[in-house]
Amino acid sequence: MGGGRAATAGVGAAQVREAVDEMIRVLAPHAGRDWTVRAGSLDWSCWTTAAHVAHDLLAYAGQLAGRPADRYLPFDLTVSPTATPAEVLTVVAACGGLLAAALDTADPALRAWHFGPCDPTGFAAMGVAEMLLHTADVTRGLGVAWQPPAALSAAVLARLFPDAPSGPPAEVLLWMTGRAEFAGRPRRTAWTWRAALPG
Repeated sequence: MGGGRAATAGVGAAQVREAVDEMIRVLAPHAGRDWTVRAGSLDWSCWTTAAHVAHDLLAYAGQLAGRPADRYLPFDLTVSPTATPAEVLTVVAACGGLLAAALDTADPALRAWHFGPCDPTGFAAMGVAEMLLHTADVTRGLGVAWQPPAALSAAVLARLFPDAPSGPPAEVLLWMTGRAEFAGRPRRTAWTWRAALPG
């Protein structure tokens, strides 16, 4: 993968914190807008999309802390439907902080379930991916020009999409996840990432 992926050292707590900071930096100035509009090509609103990010970040933190071997832990995050977009972003930041803290203390040999055994780098990469991709969705919904940072995109591609083609990491990540065309390739209609480790 060109465009910087080969130089990526990995993905962990630092990248999660960086992605949280980027999401808040980009979206917080627009928290006063109408977040009931659709988030890009998703069926969800911008509000629901941001709440979904918080949900996933907390779920990943829970998996790392609880280390279940065969399922997700039976708990869930509910964001109050009366929460403002600014409050939802605060919840995202809190849940991202919990994921980063769980990663800080996780043994690299730890395995927890995400459709198979997943290591801490897998949960970190998924958390970063959720923030980058859904920030892209929300900015499209709000009409804000933004592209995922190249280094974070490269880290996600290296861990979750080993079959990604060469090219600018942000553009490749958006193509791999069905959000854009890339280098003459049509937009993908189905995709999945590989977080669980083989064997």
